[in-house]
Amino acid sequence: MSAHDQLVLYLCEITRLLWKLMLPLLLLCMLLVAVLVLLVLAVRHWLQSTRNARRAREGRPTVAFFHPYCNAGGGGERVLWCAIRALQNRYVDINFVVYTGDLGVTGQQILEGARQRFNIVLPRPVRFVFLQHRVLVEPGLFPQFTLLGQSVGSVFLGWEALTELVPDLYIDSMGYAFTLPLFRYLGGCSVGSYVHYPTISTDMLSVVRERNPRFNNPDFISNSLFLSAFKLVYYCLFAVLYGMAGSCSDVIMVNSSWTLDHILSLWRSPNRTSVVYPPCDVSAFLDIPLEEDGDRKCHSIISVGQFRPEKDHRLQIRAFKKVLDRRRERSGVREGLKLVLIGGCRNQEDEDRVLMLRGLCQELGVADRVEFKLNVSFEELKRQMSKATIGLHTMWNEHFGIGVVECMAAGKVIVAHKSGGPKLDIVRPFDGGQTGFLAEDEDSYAGAIEKILALPPDSRLQIRHNARQSVARFSDQEFEACFLEAMEPLMGTLER
Repeated sequence: MSAHDQLVLYLCEITRLLWKLMLPLLLLCMLLVAVLVLLVLAVRHWLQSTRNARRAREGRPTVAFFHPYCNAGGGGERVLWCAIRALQNRYVDINFVVYTGDLGVTGQQILEGARQRFNIVLPRPVRFVFLQHRVLVEPGLFPQFTLLGQSVGSVFLGWEALTELVPDLYIDSMGYAFTLPLFRYLGGCSVGSYVHYPTISTDMLSVVRERNPRFNNPDFISNSLFLSAFKLVYYCLFAVLYGMAGSCSDVIMVNSSWTLDHILSLWRSPNRTSVVYPPCDVSAFLDIPLEEDGDRKCHSIISVGQFRPEKDHRLQIRAFKKVLDRRRERSGVREGLKLVLIGGCRNQEDEDRVLMLRGLCQELGVADRVEFKLNVSFEELKRQMSKATIGLHTMWNEHFGIGVVECMAAGKVIVAHKSGGPKLDIVRPFDGGQTGFLAEDEDSYAGAIEKILALPPDSRLQIRHNARQSVARFSDQEFEACFLEAMEPLMGTLER
């Protein structure tokens, strides 16, 4: 027998063997799938039985908000408390629950923090479910593949929440879209979502495709063709999964026109999606008087925002340094000008970031001109607002910008990034008048600040007046009306 014939014989034998094994393998796969389906159905039945038992015991439905950082003190937390307050005022026979990972505080302390920071008092107490494994969604746990790691971690955290309490209606108010199918298909809940910022966006894809360095696209990746291509494929696959998870939501609310465009392109659910601008405590700043400030000996620039990397406080400090240098060159004296950075620190990582920013101030020689105000009360925020001349905001593609609105309501001349919510929704002409300035880099920010300081006091006053008038559409009352209208279909599904 020739070698060719032997090879053909071997191939035939291997084919027969594989054919014999195929049927058992197919049966095994079918068995595993059946076991998996039965397991899912059993878990679903157990969870729904738990919900029905709770419902019978309490005699009323439960609405739960998933907000692991509800004590953080940022704009997203203000949305949470205003949303709960609006629902409590409208629906008196419903229980409200907040899933949180803030283990170092009590529920009463969280509510007291909401009162101090946001001037929000709930009509009735809410129940807090304290989650033990919030570390699973901490970005520091995933130095690489952070988006995927946090999303998988959110599923496990969502599972912990679901097993602790199965609600009738589940609302993700912090952007963990991968928890939505978990509560919908296993918990059998109606689900809604309020999206502050898409986990991934077409802008992020563009940054990687064009190999632009950003805080989430470091130099070693942007400088490598292979790594950039790999990351682009990873982002595209993740975007598909993100869209599938988000499309499970029965009602989708987004906080700005910028977020709307990205969510529509990813979740593809236009009939269920609406813009609900976040609540800004506009009225609380209206008692700050609008007066000409030409006689001020020291002008302050105020920045309001959590100390997160995307807020780009480094840009603020460097632009401020450039302003000081330019004005010193022209006048030859150290002019009365200071920068006040106000924000919340969620964890040790944020506190370390503040230390690095303080170090940058020392390096640039502006430490005596920059003040850091961490986790301040609402009263202190107003006090600092009343003394400031300029409001500063530097986040690229900020989803909305509550801090921008608050500065404008307080009568500050705002300088915000020329992108995202500030560009599309907030710093817009009002009755044909200017409401603020937009910038993109150190030079344009420094130039805008210099231009504001060089304006005649009456011209500055007119811009401040226009800005204050324009932000009435972002008030608490407008948010509550739009939020309740968007939530009405979901609330109607709750059986009394």
